[in-house]
Amino acid sequence: MSFRKEPSYIHGVMEKTAVVLVNLGTPDAPTASAVRCYLKFFLSDSRVVEIPKVIWWFILHCIILPRRASKSAEKYAMIWTKEGSPLKVHTKKQTSLLRGYLGERGHDVQVAFAMRYGTPSLPEVLDKLKSEGCERLLILPAYPQYSGTTTASVFDAVFKHFSAVRNVPELRFIKQYHDHEGYIQALKQSVLSHWALSGQPDKLVISFHGVPKRTLLLGDPYHCQCHKTARLLAAQLGIAQDRYVVTFQSRFGKAEWLQPYTAPTLQRLAKEGIRRVDVICPGFISDCLETLEEISIEAKKVFLTAGGKDFNYIACLNESPSWIGALAQIVEQNMVGWPTVVSPTAREARKIAAELSRTEAKRLGADR
Repeated sequence: MSFRKEPSYIHGVMEKTAVVLVNLGTPDAPTASAVRCYLKFFLSDSRVVEIPKVIWWFILHCIILPRRASKSAEKYAMIWTKEGSPLKVHTKKQTSLLRGYLGERGHDVQVAFAMRYGTPSLPEVLDKLKSEGCERLLILPAYPQYSGTTTASVFDAVFKHFSAVRNVPELRFIKQYHDHEGYIQALKQSVLSHWALSGQPDKLVISFHGVPKRTLLLGDPYHCQCHKTARLLAAQLGIAQDRYVVTFQSRFGKAEWLQPYTAPTLQRLAKEGIRRVDVICPGFISDCLETLEEISIEAKKVFLTAGGKDFNYIACLNESPSWIGALAQIVEQNMVGWPTVVSPTAREARKIAAELSRTEAKRLGADR
């Protein structure tokens, strides 16, 4: 087996720690070709689609990609911003803010973001961090609720990458944070801020991304964790069980997925006389196609067409201070035991030592 070439080792340089925020991914552009490339990568993951590869290859290449790429590109075009894909824009900003929050708390760590499908790719980011001397990596998936279709896929990609690396860094993985107090409090603040401006709805719809029902039957904890997040949020908001409903969106294919489905539920609520609903999507920490188009546009149309009068989408946590603070807490709790906290004096001494080592390395290279 061949291994990747190791970066040059410089004596005297302190080993670094890095946090890698990994999100799902996004096309590079709202075009059919870019979306086709993205969907091909995404839907070829056996964690995402558990159908025999030979059968799925035919379905994917001959049916899904030819039909879906153009339609999906049109949807992406509706939400695309001047800065680019909303998911990528928010993830990049979260990374920068998290780095600042951790620095204010005294942690000398690097913070980078990567995409499981798309750019910057996870292997590319991991290689870069290793070349910069990061010997401790904390992998932080952008999925509060664990699922084999999402979180486990990130873990797979990390393991696969380092299987071809000779000197593997120390690795830690954050599996889930669906019930973390900081996360729940950030959701609470998001809802209360919205209600302070618009008042309360007749029903709060808490919509999570769907997965096939068979994953629940086979032992995936995602369904249970979604419901726990919803219960904890409702308790913090002080609303009774009849004031909210948990639903699942983004159904794909003909198989049964986790129910109740979001769109039909909104339709039913409208026909039952519910005049106003607010919808929040706690499974997404960054606004993206599934929230900005599927919920804020399509789901709204479903509810209003069925007779509803007022539909409000509550934005994802994105860059809210309470959420970035919660992320910093989650990271801190998972870095316990790592030497990340340093005094300003020690930090400056490290910089000087590193510079001296680089200078010495260049001199030795020149002498040769």
